[in-house]
Amino acid sequence: MTLADFLFTVLGAGALAAAVLPRLVAGRPLSMPLVFLACGVALQLLPTPVPEIDLVRDRVWVEHLTEICVIISLMGAGLALNRPLGLRSWRAPWRLLGITMPLTIAATGLLAWWLLDWPPAAALLLAAVLAPTDPVLASEVRVGSPTDAEHDEDEVRFALTSEAGLNDGLAFPVVMAAIALTAAAGTGLSGGWIGHWLLVDMVYACVVGVLAGLAVGKVLGWLFFRASLRAVRLSEHREGFVALGATFLSYGVTELAHGYGFLAVFVTACSIRAAERDHGYHAVLHDFVEQVERLLTSGLLLLLGVCVAQGALADLTWQGAAVGLLVLLVARPVTGWVAQWGTAAGPRERLVTAFFGIRGIGSLFYLAHALGKEGFHVPAGELWAVVAFTVLASVVLHGVTASPAIVRLDRLRLHRARSRRHSGQTPDDADVAGERL
Repeated sequence: MTLADFLFTVLGAGALAAAVLPRLVAGRPLSMPLVFLACGVALQLLPTPVPEIDLVRDRVWVEHLTEICVIISLMGAGLALNRPLGLRSWRAPWRLLGITMPLTIAATGLLAWWLLDWPPAAALLLAAVLAPTDPVLASEVRVGSPTDAEHDEDEVRFALTSEAGLNDGLAFPVVMAAIALTAAAGTGLSGGWIGHWLLVDMVYACVVGVLAGLAVGKVLGWLFFRASLRAVRLSEHREGFVALGATFLSYGVTELAHGYGFLAVFVTACSIRAAERDHGYHAVLHDFVEQVERLLTSGLLLLLGVCVAQGALADLTWQGAAVGLLVLLVARPVTGWVAQWGTAAGPRERLVTAFFGIRGIGSLFYLAHALGKEGFHVPAGELWAVVAFTVLASVVLHGVTASPAIVRLDRLRLHRARSRRHSGQTPDDADVAGERL
């Protein structure tokens, strides 16, 4: 059996499994990412010709594969959100971004400095890499396909989807700060880099990301729904692959202008959605993006499982494992709970939202990207081991608990909504989603 024949077999079986698994594991203490991760481990243990994967040596392709997966996921997340952007209606994600994310970065950085004895730049890098929740592995706790109802999204799914859509872009300034800090340390540690970082990496790149996303979204929204020529009014032709064009165009234009492409892609998706909120073409675009994302995610998790079985965690210490677990079980849940006081969510919903700070593909991208810029005075294998372990732990922990937790909340909402109705009346989706638990 040649390697090519084996890879074709794995690709075919993986694609079919990606189509079937979401429905098989729905509502069960299991997730599609967890299954593919386990399959990757099993592949390595079998007597089959599996290629050797080295996260340090193969950093470039890891960066670009994860980059593609994240931006496609961001487009899907933005297209799925029904709720119009607003200060009050988006209160939960604003608080998660403005309170939970900075506190999680601070807590993770202190843990890395204290437990791992890493230099400040490496500790800050780990904090930035592990800070954002992941839009890729969060399918169980994301909103579903777009609908024409603005208020049929429950607070948990809405908060986690919108948070994941925005914080991947907002983690970039902290990654850039870690890169600038380690570069400055080589010339005698000083604060001279702070001004450039603040003006360029923080303000300029974020503003360009938002403005480019809005501009591309406005143009594409007009092209999709309002162009006078029917041949170019793409919503008339129902072609889902157009979403990939929108994704890559928004990301590429923004990166050429030295802005944050992750931020631009999500803003573009939200802007396209706002152009004609009730149009059924959004569902076509979203469903195509979701299918592509599912295929990419399946492949990446399979490779991660192979990589783990080949020894990606060989450099992991108990201190590194402790940092990862503390981030998942303490730092994120506590800061997430604190941030949600004053939001529309009830106590149970705040607890679930705080707990499901999923780490995944985005963390792998950020680490690969940063290691291509600078050395951080910590062995690259040790950095990869801590991040890979945290992602692995998140896939297992959140994969086992996500579906049961969400199903439980859905049942409680439905029960309460029915109890408020007169006999014989069935509550609609907005009534159920509006129940606070």
